[in-house]
Amino acid sequence: MKTLHKAFVIGAAVIGFGAAALPAMAEEAPQHQYAATKFDPVKMQERMDAHAKRMHDTLKITPAQEGAWQAYLSALKSNMPQRGQFDRAAFKNMPAPERMEKRIEMAKAHVSRMESNLAATKTFYAVLTPEQQKLFDEKAGRFGQRRHGHTMRHHG
Repeated sequence: MKTLHKAFVIGAAVIGFGAAALPAMAEEAPQHQYAATKFDPVKMQERMDAHAKRMHDTLKITPAQEGAWQAYLSALKSNMPQRGQFDRAAFKNMPAPERMEKRIEMAKAHVSRMESNLAATKTFYAVLTPEQQKLFDEKAGRFGQRRHGHTMRHHG
């Protein structure tokens, strides 16, 4: 019985010490700040350029196809949504109907960009050989599209 009592006392002490240490650990842990994780347009552009180079190399774009490739990339870049145009605080303070209208407006803009990207993709795809088209189908995946897959979720 004494062994059980000792184990209980030791266990309670360990839990007590652990609980007492939690506030100290929380104070030492760096606070997650949005500014530290903010979107970096330079890094994003570097990733996009690296991806475009890999796709260019994978497809083995010929000199005759280079103009179509550059036009395709240019069209995709011009359709990228612009960062910093969304005012989160203003959105949060809008009445519900206005927020919904704003979401619909943003969704329409997203669909418009996707339709423009589709047109650019079809134009570029037409100049590829059947072998390149097959590679494009396999590798492109979501090339030129936003990867998040959630049009509005991060805005609300």
